[in-house]
Amino acid sequence: MKLSMERSALLRAMSRAQSVVERRNTIPILGNVLIEAEGEQVSFRATDLDIEVVDRARAMVGQAGATTVSAHTLHEIVRKLPDGAMVELSDDGISGRLEVRAGRSHFSLATLPREDFPIMASSEYSSNFACPSPVLRRLFDKAKFAISTEETRYYLNGVYLHAATGVDGPVLRCVATDGHRLARIDAALPEGAEGLPGVIVPRKTVGELRKLLDDDEMAIAVSVSETKVRFATPEVTLTSKVIDGTFPDYARVIPTGNSRRLEVDAAEFAQAVDRVATVSSERSRAVKMAIEEDRLVLSVNAPDTGAADEELAVAYADERLEIGFNAKYLLEIAGQVDRENAVFMFNSAGDPTLMREGNDESAVYVVMPMRV
Repeated sequence: MKLSMERSALLRAMSRAQSVVERRNTIPILGNVLIEAEGEQVSFRATDLDIEVVDRARAMVGQAGATTVSAHTLHEIVRKLPDGAMVELSDDGISGRLEVRAGRSHFSLATLPREDFPIMASSEYSSNFACPSPVLRRLFDKAKFAISTEETRYYLNGVYLHAATGVDGPVLRCVATDGHRLARIDAALPEGAEGLPGVIVPRKTVGELRKLLDDDEMAIAVSVSETKVRFATPEVTLTSKVIDGTFPDYARVIPTGNSRRLEVDAAEFAQAVDRVATVSSERSRAVKMAIEEDRLVLSVNAPDTGAADEELAVAYADERLEIGFNAKYLLEIAGQVDRENAVFMFNSAGDPTLMREGNDESAVYVVMPMRV
C-alpha cells in the first residue's frame, strides 16, 4: 500500500477513528485503525465491537492495499505535523511496518494483519430515512443531558429514539431519563420513518454522532433495525449496536395536571441559580424556590458553607409555593432553552415539575423536586 494525502484530511479522519477506539484494550487489534486504499480513496475503520466508524477521504493512491496501525499513535503523529503538510503512508506488506513521511519527518510504526481486524456484521435495516443534520442535532443535544450513568439500570444509559404521536401528529422523538429528570424532544417525522422500531442509542454513540452533525446543510441517512442503528453521510458511516432492553413507559411520569404556571427569563434564571448554588453543599446541591405573585426568591442554606438568596421578577399569578430542586438539574434544564423564556408548571412541593420553552411543546422536561 502506498498513498499520500493532505494533513488536515488525514487528521479529521484519524480524530474520528481514535475517539471510538478504547485506550485500554485486552485485544491488541482493537487499538488499531484499518486503513484501506483503493482508486482515489482511502478509508479508515475503527471499532470497539459496539460501535464502528468508517471515514472515507480522497487521496493519491500509488498502490492499493490495506493495513492496521495504532489509532492513537498515528493520530498523535498527524496532530503534531505542520499544517498544510503532505503525508505519505506506505506499507510493503512484508516488514510489518507502516512508514509515515511528511517533509523531513519519518516514522516507522508496527502493524497488525488486516485479516485480524473485526468488521461489524451488516444488518437488515427495517427502517431507512433521511433527516437534516440540524434536526437530529437538536433531538439528541437537548435529550442527552438526562441520560443515566447508573450501570445497573443499563436500559437508561442512552437516548430512546422512536416514532410517536405528538401534539400535531406523527413525530420523530428522543427521550432520555435517569429517574430524577426527563427530556422529551420532538421533530416532524421524516418520510420513511413511519414504521421505525424504538431503539435505545447508547451514550457513547450519541457522543460520536454529534461529530457528524456540525454541517447544517447535510442530510443524514438513518437506518434502524432491532439490534443496530446506522448514521451515514457520503464521507462517514457510524454503525452502533443498540442497548438490548426495554425503555420504561415515560408517558406515565410526564405530569398533565400541573396548573401553577411560572414564566421566567431563561438566561437570568440560570445565572441566578448558578450564583446561589455556589454556597450549596457538594452532597445535596439543594436550591429552594419560593414563589409568590410575580416574584421568585432562590435561596440556599448550607450550615457548613453559608447561605445565599436572589430575587427575580417573574410572571406568576397563583398561590404561594415553596419547592426545592438539585441545582445541577435546574441548570442543565435551563441550559436547554433556546427561546427567551422558560415556563415551569408546578402542582405541589412533592410532585414532578414540568418545564418547556415558552409555548413550544416540542421540547418538554420533567424534574423531580427534593426536600429542602
